[in-house]
Amino acid sequence: MTTVKTDPKKTAWVIAGAIALIVLPFVLQMFGNSWVRIIDLALLYVMLALGLNIVVGYAGLLDLGYVAFFAVGAYLFGLLASPHLTQNFPAIAAMFPNGLHLSFWLVIPLALLVAAIVGMLLGAPTLKLRGDYLAIVTLGFGEIIRIFMNNLDQPYNITNGPKGISDIDSVHVFGVDLARSLTIGGFEIASVTLYYFLFLALVLITIGICARLQDSRIGRAWMAIREDEIAAKAMGLNTRNLKLLAFGMGASFGGVSGALFASFQQFVSPESFSLMESIMIVAMVVLGGLGHLPGVVTGALLLAALPEVLRHVAGPLQAMTDGRIDAAILRQLLIGLAMIVIMLMRPRGLWPSPEHGQSAQPDAAGTMPVSAQDNPPGVDFPADAAPGSTGVRQSAINP
Repeated sequence: MTTVKTDPKKTAWVIAGAIALIVLPFVLQMFGNSWVRIIDLALLYVMLALGLNIVVGYAGLLDLGYVAFFAVGAYLFGLLASPHLTQNFPAIAAMFPNGLHLSFWLVIPLALLVAAIVGMLLGAPTLKLRGDYLAIVTLGFGEIIRIFMNNLDQPYNITNGPKGISDIDSVHVFGVDLARSLTIGGFEIASVTLYYFLFLALVLITIGICARLQDSRIGRAWMAIREDEIAAKAMGLNTRNLKLLAFGMGASFGGVSGALFASFQQFVSPESFSLMESIMIVAMVVLGGLGHLPGVVTGALLLAALPEVLRHVAGPLQAMTDGRIDAAILRQLLIGLAMIVIMLMRPRGLWPSPEHGQSAQPDAAGTMPVSAQDNPPGVDFPADAAPGSTGVRQSAINP
């Protein structure tokens, strides 16, 4: 019988991190619920960044329209958990006289499925596109979804146009309404703190799924496509299906995040799904470290919380200039400067993958692997190649 040895230092770090995550919202709550709200939104962006990391970090497909899947999930929850459809369609009102208010736990799998289908529909016509061309097509797709949401109020009012959908139901967990404060033993837990623990649990589940994907055969196949698609295809990988799977799985996380966002805000409108949101999500993945889960989480937390924190910095700076500089413009300037400094100091990201981008290392004997130039095609033995061109004798290619 084998026993599993655990590292005491690693266990201590895990326990300390878990305690810190549990205590964090209560500490921030003492300074105001707005700080807890910032962390809530940051956790949503972490989930979005993890989903985009599957497409960009693992499969190497540059997607600038990822916010479209965020919008799909948010509007799906808004339509199925609000009185909007029953107020605008008499047939639906006759079927649901008390209003259409589906449970959050029923809409979440539906949002995941619909977003995945939309993601594969986007990926199907772009399978042969790469790099800048793929980025332009996905960017256009994201804008098309936003424009649709902005104009689907005529002739039938489906999305309520630029006015958005309001009165969206909140989340209920074991009968507890997360939109209301909870009092336990005289201690009041704010609504934003309750949502924090829900978002944290779902983010941890997402990290676990992504970690298993990264080490799976599918994850390694995605990374092979990222490094060299032609070589991956030559090795027998079905690059078409793998790309579609990457688009679908990445989009599914965006759909779930959108449903969470709608339940948290209890309001959705097209303004929340602009091109700038897509660019910020891509920046989170790149700034943190492509394909590396700790880096992606770090980049998402930093870029999601930084604009809100800088609100408290831009105000005093605006006062120093007697109001001549707009605080919003100054805040964007500070964000841009921070991103430039980080990328100059850390070109591969704040926490890059230790394997990605490294050259081959010598083995225990101190010899380097034989390259294709050293052992050209058609040469059965290195001895048949040019003298002195190889350092390691290989077995015959042809039996």
